Amino acid sequence: MKKILIIIPAYNEEENIGLLLNGMSVMGIKEFMDVLVIDDGSLDHTAQIAEDSGFKVIRLIFNMGYGAALQTAYKYAAANDYEYLLQIDADGQHDLSNIKTVCERLGCFGSEKGGHPDIVIGSRFLEGSKSFHISAMKKCAISCFRWIIRRVTGQSLTDPTSGLQGLNRRAFSFYSRYNNFDLKYPDLNMIVQMLLLGFKIEEVPAVMCERTAGESMHSSWLKAGKYMILMLLGTWNAYVRCKTGSRT
Repeated sequence: MKKILIIIPAYNEEENIGLLLNGMSVMGIKEFMDVLVIDDGSLDHTAQIAEDSGFKVIRLIFNMGYGAALQTAYKYAAANDYEYLLQIDADGQHDLSNIKTVCERLGCFGSEKGGHPDIVIGSRFLEGSKSFHISAMKKCAISCFRWIIRRVTGQSLTDPTSGLQGLNRRAFSFYSRYNNFDLKYPDLNMIVQMLLLGFKIEEVPAVMCERTAGESMHSSWLKAGKYMILMLLGTWNAYVRCKTGSRT
């Protein structure tokens, strides 16, 4: 059995996911790692395209949210004894070259010396990274999140909203348990929680490409405003729970 699982949460990504999965097939990724698509109640042919491409798919019966799709995969990984998990977006923004970079820092290949982090985040802002244009609204949010992380945890991260992440078994097993993971918007709040609980998080340079089709979950000012409010409330909740020890 392969020890590395790549998870791809997807919602209405029929225009993008076929190209992503075809790229994985061409690279021969399935020879070394298992790949799981979590279809979050898509209303289009996302799940069918993934299945027709020969990839394993878990279909959620209705749209439960990005975090719920991720936790479904964490539960699957924990139940099936994987040692490492990589998560990438279905929209094609995460170049497949990032897989090797994240795996090496996470220690998946076993030949790298030194201690390894529990979570590796692919960052658009480190030397050696490549990215597309980011809106002023998103830059403002990222700057705010960076400040909160430094203020609350004393540590610095450059790209706290990146969905490109690698997790070891300790991290994804923790996320898989009840009440340990935000089922809607798991970003800043989860980073603060994990740092306060003693999990080690590091970043690596990442190659990001612009979405060519479909719509982002933060595609309007209204959605972005809602996201910011919920994220700040969720981060405060995570901070209080960690500091008071009120966890289940």
